[in-house]
Amino acid sequence: MIIIGKNIFMRLVELTDAEFIVSLRVDKKNKFLTKIDIEDQLKWLTDYKTRESAKLEYYFIICTKSNEACGAVRVYDFNDNSFCWGSWLLNSSAPATAGIESALLVYEFAFYHLNFNHCHFDVRVENVKVRVFHERMGSSIIKSDELDVYYELPLSAYESIKPKYSKFLPEQVTYEY
Repeated sequence: MIIIGKNIFMRLVELTDAEFIVSLRVDKKNKFLTKIDIEDQLKWLTDYKTRESAKLEYYFIICTKSNEACGAVRVYDFNDNSFCWGSWLLNSSAPATAGIESALLVYEFAFYHLNFNHCHFDVRVENVKVRVFHERMGSSIIKSDELDVYYELPLSAYESIKPKYSKFLPEQVTYEY
């Protein structure tokens, strides 16, 4: 599956993406992640592909329109009518709009394609830049602890903020299978 946005697209991850994902995880700007080697990443991806087949989780590689991989993002932890997203990483060659576009494509996919009506996720307390981003996108803090801040974003809140960011989306998000 490929989700086509305005300036980027997101395709499902493959085992051959392990090295790219490790390169994202060890990048010094991604200091809030546990480091992992390629062997461990391959094992994780192999297990993930089983969850993907069961439609329990989706892991995407974010690509430029010229087909250059520039990031990754996951949609997972489906429960009741809510989803979580995270593992959101972009490299230094990502287009300036790749962050906002990939976030919007995640919401479009999960809210309108998977038909969830609620989103939940957490961000490390120290990751202030990402926390500010989510708060600007309309997410509300539901609790925090020493390690994480926990957020929620109902579909209604996304729909109220979406017009502000519509310039980052195509007229209609399309999917290729």
